[in-house]
Amino acid sequence: MGRQPSSKPTSFDIAYLAGVSQPTVSRALRGSRSVSLETRERIEAIARELNYSVDKNASSLRSQRSNTIALLFFEDPTPDESNINPFFLAMLGSITRQCGARGLDLLISFQKMEDDWHVRYQDSHRADGLILLGYGDYTLYERRLTDLVGHGTHFVRWGSVGDDTIGPTVGSDNVGAGRLAGDHLLGLGWRRIAFLGHADGHYPEFADRYAGLCQAMAAHGLSPDPALQVDALTGEEAGQAAAQTLIGRGAPFDAIFAASDLIAIGAMRALAQAGLRIPQDVAIIGFDDIPAASLTSPPLTTLMQDMKGAGQLLVDTLVAQIEGLPVPPSTLPARLVVRGSTAV
Repeated sequence: MGRQPSSKPTSFDIAYLAGVSQPTVSRALRGSRSVSLETRERIEAIARELNYSVDKNASSLRSQRSNTIALLFFEDPTPDESNINPFFLAMLGSITRQCGARGLDLLISFQKMEDDWHVRYQDSHRADGLILLGYGDYTLYERRLTDLVGHGTHFVRWGSVGDDTIGPTVGSDNVGAGRLAGDHLLGLGWRRIAFLGHADGHYPEFADRYAGLCQAMAAHGLSPDPALQVDALTGEEAGQAAAQTLIGRGAPFDAIFAASDLIAIGAMRALAQAGLRIPQDVAIIGFDDIPAASLTSPPLTTLMQDMKGAGQLLVDTLVAQIEGLPVPPSTLPARLVVRGSTAV
């Protein structure tokens, strides 16, 4: 006689009806990519028919997992008191939805990079893994990441994806995005393009964006002028100060590629104070497409990162790492959003 389902359905009942093992059912209901989509959908359909719900406490005891992941925001200079980059706040919704789809709880925490957050999380076992957003100076961050790797902590970070990446990383194609920005400006006839943002190993995402701009200029037979690159951290005040420095150098420029929208917004203020019209005198393009980008005067042309795809991929990459599945670096394309700051 076949197995008779109990009054309260179990994962063994689902396994019997689906013709698979009980561990396969457990993995499928956690959303594991180690189970084929067809099998996962069959198991989920049977679970719904039986009104089955996962006993998270029992599952956690068996697997020694908390079914919780921690999202760590790191302090970033902002025009308000949040100190959280608005781009990362926009990504939060996608991360939350993907956690819900995978049956995971999400613990959100705000950290300062100079604190010992890496020690607290790797020793407390409050979460099965970490998603890291924002980092400031990468040279300080790099030491924290190396320590996490040495302790076997599961984590994934948003950042620059390269051959020397420490730990699984999800990020935009910053070099490709820089080329897009350069090609757009050059295609409109601008030739003296300035870059506002750090362009060294301390801020690798900014450096990649500048490298992409340089590639676009080289393809048009142009060489970047070192006098037109000004260091700037993410923030409106930093962008305003960088643009003021650029203007003060006296080197001619007719366009600006800012490493972030906040830098671009600050630079627009400095240009207006100097009596320069946007885009008639100076075209400007930002990066991130934060909500404020469409509200500037004129509205800011920018590179939009895939926030929905980023949030999903961060969660999926972390879960794959926790489950021992391959987690290759993942790069997402950025999309150009053309607005009035570059269109005459």
